[in-house]
Amino acid sequence: MDTEYKVNQPISAQQFCDLLSNTSLGVRRPLDETQTIQGMLDNANLLVTAWQGDNLVGVARCVTDFHYCCYMSDLAVDEGIQAKGIGKALIRISKEQLKPKCSLILLAAPLAQDYYPKIGFEKHNSAWILRDVNQLK
Repeated sequence: MDTEYKVNQPISAQQFCDLLSNTSLGVRRPLDETQTIQGMLDNANLLVTAWQGDNLVGVARCVTDFHYCCYMSDLAVDEGIQAKGIGKALIRISKEQLKPKCSLILLAAPLAQDYYPKIGFEKHNSAWILRDVNQLK
């Protein structure tokens, strides 16, 4: 089946959750927190989606300034159709929306650690996460 790609086409929280639940990201995202999921969609300023007919089969969700850096916070492709180039197309289309020198940055899910170097990403060893302000010393 042909895949159609759309840039900044709104999707519902339910469509997003349905897709994520068919990927390894589903267990890493708060699928039972509708307000959080909706906020994730509402506040992303670059959303590239992959469709087969009326079915959402892939998404790249980003927060970016379009000039210097773009954080791709979600890259998800339905596990039933992975390894067909959809993830790579989502990345390529996302990058094409950015200025040429804008860096695309992401944190890899554990099961995707080996995927990104194969398609040209460089490993960066200095990412840090603060989940709770009370951890700040």
